[in-house]
Amino acid sequence: MSSISRKRRLKNLLVICVIIFLLLILRLLFIQFFQGEELQTLAYVQQTLDREINPNRGTIYDRNMEALAVSASVETVTINPTNISKENKEKVAKTLSNIFELDYETVLKKVKKKTSIETIIKKVDKEKTDNLRKWMQDENIVNGINIDEDTKRYYPFGTLASHIIGFTGSDNQGLDGIEAKYDETLSGTKGKIVRKTDASGGIIGNGEEDYIKAVDGDSIILTIDSTVQSIATKYLEEACIDNECEEGGVVIIMQPDTGDILAMVTYPEYDLNNPFTINDTELLNSWDSLSQSDKNKYLQKMWRNKAIADTYEPGSTFKLITTSAALEEGIVKETDKARRILLYRRN
Repeated sequence: MSSISRKRRLKNLLVICVIIFLLLILRLLFIQFFQGEELQTLAYVQQTLDREINPNRGTIYDRNMEALAVSASVETVTINPTNISKENKEKVAKTLSNIFELDYETVLKKVKKKTSIETIIKKVDKEKTDNLRKWMQDENIVNGINIDEDTKRYYPFGTLASHIIGFTGSDNQGLDGIEAKYDETLSGTKGKIVRKTDASGGIIGNGEEDYIKAVDGDSIILTIDSTVQSIATKYLEEACIDNECEEGGVVIIMQPDTGDILAMVTYPEYDLNNPFTINDTELLNSWDSLSQSDKNKYLQKMWRNKAIADTYEPGSTFKLITTSAALEEGIVKETDKARRILLYRRN
């Protein structure tokens, strides 16, 4: 082989090495500047296990600081299937299903999954989770089962002011009424418990956890007076029953000098603690036979605040408009009798 061909081959090899080196640099630059944030997020997700902590939702008060909607302390149970040993999986599933009255086969499927975290049950009373804690202590099971603080929305007066207050879903998100309108104010900021894990979800190190506290939501004070609301509800219900009002009724009570709404009642009301339970006993018998579309329509109708969502004939309240127009046009004077103004309206 001649020296010229050898030099040519070395030169070509050098060019190829330089091209490969440049491509590697370009690839690194692309990863660093264009995919860096995404890959960092993916690495965090892979290397950590986050369990959310729900904040206490802000309280809704009436004008006299009577609590109309509060957050009660409950707990949520989750598991890390990969951290539960094979010999304990059936035992854990059986215990969880017994304590929380769940289907054993469903729980067992979750325990046998290869996912990093599975939710067993949300918003349970501390009495039941204390039974689980005792069992875990007796069986010396320290990993794989998590019991975290949580909150549950509770309405002390049940149906009172239901169409004003509204309700929340299973995730504490406002779905209707004040709960939905001011959800951002009431909801607060979630906290979390962070634990370092390997790619398969196993615990790294001694299993230490970082606790980030939740920030509770702000409270809201309404102009509603719960006593006035209760009285208005009682007499509206009696009037609707006595007069056989099939479409129900509405009462609004306002304080004239301030414009504050002291009561706003839509009858029939519904149970805020069980908002998906229908309030029509006749419809209840045929409820299961209805289509999902019809069920949704009825629920929306039951939740609708007719006092502000429906339209009505203005009636005598419109006399203020005609009276003001008559005074402005000089047709009548402030000293004229009311009878003349009424005759003007009729004509």
